[in-house]
This record gives sequence, C-alpha cells and structure tokens, in this order.
Amino acid sequence: MIQQIHFYDIPRNRDEDDRTWNPNTSKTRLTLTYKRLPYKTIWVEYPDIERVCKEIGAEPSAFGLLKEGKPYYSLPVIHDPNTGTTISDSIRIARYLDKTYPDTPAVIPAELEAFHAVFEDAFWDTIFMPLFPFLVPAACPQLNPRSEAYFRETREGKFGSILGGKMENWAPTGPVRDDRWKALQAGFTKMAGWLSADGQERPFFMGEKLCYTDIVVGAWLISVKKVFGSDHPEWLQVEKWDGGRWSRLVQVVENF
Repeated sequence: MIQQIHFYDIPRNRDEDDRTWNPNTSKTRLTLTYKRLPYKTIWVEYPDIERVCKEIGAEPSAFGLLKEGKPYYSLPVIHDPNTGTTISDSIRIARYLDKTYPDTPAVIPAELEAFHAVFEDAFWDTIFMPLFPFLVPAACPQLNPRSEAYFRETREGKFGSILGGKMENWAPTGPVRDDRWKALQAGFTKMAGWLSADGQERPFFMGEKLCYTDIVVGAWLISVKKVFGSDHPEWLQVEKWDGGRWSRLVQVVENF
C-alpha cells in the first residue's frame, strides 16, 4: 500500500475545507488527485517557507526571483515517504510522480516533454504577466495576517516600481485596469487559438486526453475564481471568454 505523500501548501484565511488558493501549489494538488495518489496537506505560512524547505531538504525553486542572487524557496513541495524523496517545483514534482508511479495516469508523456517546456515559457508571457497585476493584489487579503504582511512587502518590494508602487495601484479601477484586462483577455484568446491551430476544436492540449498543460491552465483559472469570487463580475466575464472554453476546463479539473 502506498503511504500518503506529504504535500506542502499555503493556506488562505478560510474554513478548513476551502483553504486552497495558490495556483502553483494547485498544480501539484490537481496532479496528485488526477493520479489518485494518497496525500496529506501540510500548511505553511509564507514567512516560514524557507525554513521549512531547508528542514525537509527541499531545494530552492529559483535564484534571484525576489532578491538578486539569493535562493528563492517556494511551494509546492512534496516529501514522498515511500522513497524518502523531497521534490520542489510543480513541474519537477509532476515528472517525479510520473516516473515513480508509472501505473497511474501520466500527466507529462515522454513524447511531450519538449512541448511542456516550451509551453511554460509561452504561458508566462501570454497569461501570467497580464494576470499578475490582478491576481496578486486580490490574493493578498485572502491570506492569514503573517503571510499577508510578508506577501505584500516582498511583492511590492520586487514589482512595485514596475507596476505602480502599492498593490492597490497595479490595476486600479478605470482606464488602467480596463487596458490591462483587455490584454489579459487577448492572452486567453491567443491561447485558445493554440488549441484550434489546425481548425479543429479540441477540449485539451492533447485532444481528448488531459495532460499537465491543462492542469497548469486549470490551476490558474481556479485560483482566479477563488480569489475573485465565483460571482465577481470579472470572473463571470472570464467564464464567457472564447465561447466558454475556460469555464468548461474549470469544471473538468474541479470534478477530479
């Protein structure tokens, strides 16, 4: 019998049954669920992430992301007691789970490794960057007080000079927000075009079969839905974009 995998996630200030919100950790949560692997969640507040990662032997996920030349420790991280392995970064976790548990559905088939690597870069420019000034300020008040203070300080310190100082100025109501929202919508429409590049409409990037790329997009969409709220006017717009494609994807990933 497979022992429960330890999954490290960042909580929001909600009831125990609805504490998930982070798009990056959601990629791993969805991957574990899709592969039907048993796991337990260990909640870690933002100021504690580096310490916890060092304690469990998790490698930094990047260098210089928040501070020049400094290692950047982030979640998700998993520790697999079945193998004694600790892995950080969602795509590396997905690769590890595919390799270690080959009898579960693969999320990154070997023949699509290069595709997923290219997609990560394309998604960053097309969706992540336009979405960032909307999602980060909206996520901040969702966090517990210690995490909220740390999250605000570190993100404003790194990105405030580019986006307008305080988070409230990153996408304020009015022309600035309208223009940035149009850019985000254009990014999703561009991505929808990738899915029908040959003129054929397909629900997933592999056609009829879900893969890690769909999990990535679904995780970010679910994060927007949770952070904005399912009845928020802007989320209701997203649900209608591109013929309702993104609403249908959310329904699929939420179901599993």
